[in-house]
Amino acid sequence: MSGWRQLFRTKPAEELIAEGGHGEGGDLRRSMSLTQLTLFSVGATLGTGIFVILGEAAPLAGPAVILSFVLAAVTALFSALSYAELAGTIPVSGSSYSYAYATLGELVAWVCGWCLLLEYAVSVSAVAVGWGQYLNEFLRQLSGFSIPEVIAGPPGSGGVVNIPAITVVLIATFLLLRGASESARANTVMVFIKIGVLLFFCVIAFTAFDSGNLTPFAPLGAAGISAAGAKVFFSYIGFDAASTAGEEAKNPRRDLPLAILLSLLIVTVIYVLVALAAVGAMPWQELAGSEASLAKVLETATNSTWPSIILSVGAVVAITSVVLTVLYGQTRILFAMSRDGLIPKIFQKVSPRRQVPAANTILVSVFVALLAGLVPLGRLADATSIGTLFAFAVVNVGVIVLRRTKPGLSRAFRTPFFPVTPILGVAFCLFLMVRLDRATWVVFLGWMAAGLVAYFAYGFRRSRLAEPRTSAGEAG
Repeated sequence: MSGWRQLFRTKPAEELIAEGGHGEGGDLRRSMSLTQLTLFSVGATLGTGIFVILGEAAPLAGPAVILSFVLAAVTALFSALSYAELAGTIPVSGSSYSYAYATLGELVAWVCGWCLLLEYAVSVSAVAVGWGQYLNEFLRQLSGFSIPEVIAGPPGSGGVVNIPAITVVLIATFLLLRGASESARANTVMVFIKIGVLLFFCVIAFTAFDSGNLTPFAPLGAAGISAAGAKVFFSYIGFDAASTAGEEAKNPRRDLPLAILLSLLIVTVIYVLVALAAVGAMPWQELAGSEASLAKVLETATNSTWPSIILSVGAVVAITSVVLTVLYGQTRILFAMSRDGLIPKIFQKVSPRRQVPAANTILVSVFVALLAGLVPLGRLADATSIGTLFAFAVVNVGVIVLRRTKPGLSRAFRTPFFPVTPILGVAFCLFLMVRLDRATWVVFLGWMAAGLVAYFAYGFRRSRLAEPRTSAGEAG
């Protein structure tokens, strides 16, 4: 096989499926039900944007930030339908990385996996920073005490290291090391707390609803709505988390597509309700710049601290579920990449006792904790969005390619209105990507350049597809 063709060597879907669940030293355990998978995706998604990003998006669109959430949801829906088809067809841990490997080749799969590092590791760091903000809000309201800024913020934001952000990552790591089923049960409890807290917010905020706060509805026009849509797309990152559990689901072909679509529906309804309640209860100009914006809404709307204390307690507990589930997804993607030989073998080693990739989990957690403790939130969120949009675009293309190259492959779910739906998915992803600012693009392109260096220095030569074989080695 010539050099350039080796860059696009593919791994057959049948081989990916056959390897499912197997790692070095042991196998992953199939223990997750449809409910747990759905709540895993809800846990990874719900709260990321509403608890943290609303205060940054409202100044861009005004009250029309509600439509920005809808725009981001539509963008996510096209990609969710493609994810649902591929998750039901290739139910493995690698998510969009594995889907790209089976359809577009190794180089694209590597780039996609490199983007997923941006999506998962960086987004969980950003959410951990938001967790610290709500913890401080709770302590301030309850006792007047605040964690000193020097240990509650990263360099550049008035601090030296963000200890609360590091703490929540360590809590999630402890749960993940106990096992997948234990993590899923803990997440289920936290998701119900999260939904209850957000419904509580809506009830209180709607009592202070003033229609005058919605006028003018779109003071910054369509450009503002789309710019805010690109930013709040960060709040939909995570609906694909169920696809990273493909090798630990009890009935992956049936349950993964349903979990992905159900989770997106649940979070969209809640996001729109909460955004409407927030901009209706407080002038949108006053939401600007607050990373604990919902607590600020309740405190202002009621002239009392007790509702915002409840919200802050709920947010501290609930955002933990985001950290837990997204951290889980990151480890499983690295597990798949390691099994393919593209990164070191340590990431695929499975603990025989707990049946989880323990060393992988510890290494990822240390990296994420350092990122959360030392990097400001805003740039993290934007960089995450662009990496995710790229990965989503790849998945949409992958659906089209797999339909043509493997038309007879068993599919538990088929994307409706094919090929229009995945084409629109690509178009919407590209549209939101170009709406992100120049600095974000510089970070993204720099990240991609580093990824290519890593691939050619390590993955290209150590890939299992580079080994002389008679089966998949010359595929594609």
